[in-house]
Amino acid sequence: MNIKRVKVGDLETNCYILTINQNSLIIDPGDEPEKIIANVGNNNVLGILITHSHFDHIGALNELKNKYNTPIYHKANFEEKEYEIGNFKFSVIYTSGHTDDSITIYFKDEKVMFTGDFLFKGTVGRTDLPTGDYERMQESIEKIKKYDKNIKIYPGHGETSKLELEFKNNIYLK
Repeated sequence: MNIKRVKVGDLETNCYILTINQNSLIIDPGDEPEKIIANVGNNNVLGILITHSHFDHIGALNELKNKYNTPIYHKANFEEKEYEIGNFKFSVIYTSGHTDDSITIYFKDEKVMFTGDFLFKGTVGRTDLPTGDYERMQESIEKIKKYDKNIKIYPGHGETSKLELEFKNNIYLK
């Protein structure tokens, strides 16, 4: 699976374009739909996945839905289980705390997680915004500690990391 990061909008949200054999999934189209479309190229978009519904993660959603006429997936569409969209196989993990609709999208075979604003390199997402909840964040952190330390994380903002590094260096995961 090829993973392309496209920084979009004033808050430099990481939008990800995942591609297998000319088929793509888009994760968190926060802004600048024309930039996302250019990076998708001629690939067939099978779906758009949303880690949570803050404006900086869904700002280009309507334009992309109209362009690609493809399903949009978010917490309301998912249970905590495995899914397949085309050749993409992933699990959804409820990681509330930053928002009540936060999810992490985990590709076990590739050992990658798309964590939205739940987990960043060196920190976790804010819990003081509407629907944020510190106690639920703590529960989500405990849940994520059960996963393989070799998983690479792709957050909603900033640089990638590995769970191993976060377990060692992130004060919220110790």
